[in-house]
Amino acid sequence: MNPYIKSLYALSAKSDRIVLGLMSGTSLDGLDLALCKISGSGTDTQCKVLAFETVDYTQETKDKILRVFAKKNVDLQYLTLLNPWLGELHADIINKQLKAWGVSNNEVDLIASHGQTIYHCPKHFHDLPEFSNATLQLGDGDHIAVNTGIITISDFRQKHIAAGYEGAPLAQYGDFCLFGSDTSNILLLNIGGIANFTLIKKGASLEEVMCSDIGPGNTMMDQYVNAHFNLAYDRDGLIAASGKVNNTLLKALSNIDFINQPMPKTTGPELFNLELLNSCINSASPADISKEDTMATLSRFTAQSIVDHIQALNICGELKVLVSGGGAHNSTLMKNIALLLDENISVDKLNLSGINADSKEAVLFAILANECVAANSKSTSGLSLGKISLPTGG
Repeated sequence: MNPYIKSLYALSAKSDRIVLGLMSGTSLDGLDLALCKISGSGTDTQCKVLAFETVDYTQETKDKILRVFAKKNVDLQYLTLLNPWLGELHADIINKQLKAWGVSNNEVDLIASHGQTIYHCPKHFHDLPEFSNATLQLGDGDHIAVNTGIITISDFRQKHIAAGYEGAPLAQYGDFCLFGSDTSNILLLNIGGIANFTLIKKGASLEEVMCSDIGPGNTMMDQYVNAHFNLAYDRDGLIAASGKVNNTLLKALSNIDFINQPMPKTTGPELFNLELLNSCINSASPADISKEDTMATLSRFTAQSIVDHIQALNICGELKVLVSGGGAHNSTLMKNIALLLDENISVDKLNLSGINADSKEAVLFAILANECVAANSKSTSGLSLGKISLPTGG
């Protein structure tokens, strides 16, 4: 028997596991690494974050990804080569970060690698009736496993699609296990490139949890400041704060089809991009709109779409909104959200049980990897996601 099969079998029976969760989102800012000690499974899951770090992508890495990111037409040879290259890059980052933490590779039981999303294509986004939902993440799990010597779980989204869903968001299970409450209504709002949320009503079962993308997070703002200010992002929302909201453009943006579709739903930068913005500007013909006013309008659009979707939930009683992702650090965006919400809804940056606004998504994939191998997994069908890559052999 392959020794790693034996290791996997032994791993499944352990009372707790050390899992390294990896996440790189559509903002392309870098690789998040969350080293977690996880015990139990399902609603009995306990997670302690032992260490966390974000390793920024170099500009060269960003440029390599951007050659294929959210593009319909790409060089197939280049795409094929990029997949193992990203896997090897992530493995190198892992090896260096574990060394920096003083953790040996053989102390880590599992790696949970989300991969780098380069194209997300739910059925409502394409007009090909013979095809269903699809998504593609690069950063091959076999290359990570072989180059780190650690069993790797990757490609989490495919079973979700195979079960008839859209492959996103995948936060529902981990959010429920870690943050569900019998006394409070909790909404976990993640503002990455795309904004999504998980609603957990007090005392809710997993089947009652609502999880959905709701529109743009940072992606349109990031693309705009990159194109017009030569910046990666609008730090603290200062550029947006210096402009004025253009209501004509805001209305045009708010009327796009996706915003008004029922939840749950998924989307990506394939829709929310500068092409969409320019189309809305051309159709709305806003008078004398400056670059700063455009940023102010994009910030308000993100906030308004988030608030409209939250209020559409019609939650009775108080609701706690806990915000994660890069948008949680954008003061202008956070102020816009708080000002637009009803008084019975509180908004705070996530910081609970050692899990903060930056680490949450990487932790959630560590939870999914733990569930994938747990001998007594309590997840329901279709939620034990991920494909297993062994360091050598079979």
